[in-house]
Amino acid sequence: MTEIVRGGIQSVDPGQMEAARSLGLGYGKTMQKVIIPQAVKIMTPSFINQFVITLKDTSLLAVIGFAELTYQAQQIYAVNFRTAEVLLIVGALYFIVITLLTKLADVLDKRFNK
Repeated sequence: MTEIVRGGIQSVDPGQMEAARSLGLGYGKTMQKVIIPQAVKIMTPSFINQFVITLKDTSLLAVIGFAELTYQAQQIYAVNFRTAEVLLIVGALYFIVITLLTKLADVLDKRFNK
């Protein structure tokens, strides 16, 4: 995440800093009023993409209110021995949540990067 922030700030044209400083703004005000707003627009898609990748790779559904689905699935099919059905349902749930998060990411990206 820090590399995304660093890359976003460094991707803003250095001339923006020079222009703001030549107008009399200090370093802090230049970062606050000129550089950071531009960097946020650049960083937004990467942040959203990183969040979705993290969700896919580590099953962080517990963070957004779900119980750890894989563990719960193991508990269920240990009792009824219906492994395929349970894992298919868990896969469908992951697919639905990730699809919804991707749609939310698209909406947020369009809103921040008008």
